[in-house]
Amino acid sequence: QVQLVESGGGLVQAGGSLRLSCAASGRTFSNYAMGWFRQAPGKEREFVAAISWSGGRTYYADSVKGRFTISRDNAKNTVYLQMNSLKFEDAAVYYCAQRRGVSYVVNDYVYWGQGTQVTVSS
Repeated sequence: QVQLVESGGGLVQAGGSLRLSCAASGRTFSNYAMGWFRQAPGKEREFVAAISWSGGRTYYADSVKGRFTISRDNAKNTVYLQMNSLKFEDAAVYYCAQRRGVSYVVNDYVYWGQGTQVTVSS
């Protein structure tokens, strides 16, 4: 049974930083790519970042490129999303997801965490 558990969300001022974590269990973590997605109220879930199984390849949505960094620690079965220079439009529920190969397509992912809320204030 695959389990993905996000943490690290919260309230942050615009311009501030947060680091999200996603702890995975249930199968060999290092065999799978990981993705971060987000969903704001009234909007569709959208791609944020993805990382290959080894961490050697990373991909970002244009809206977060240069501000967010995805990384993983296969020894800890955890993927991270470091978010810097946060903007109001970054506020959303952030989800991690897992699949065999890297993808930025929401529907390509079968396994999802429960999400963690990120709120950006003035």
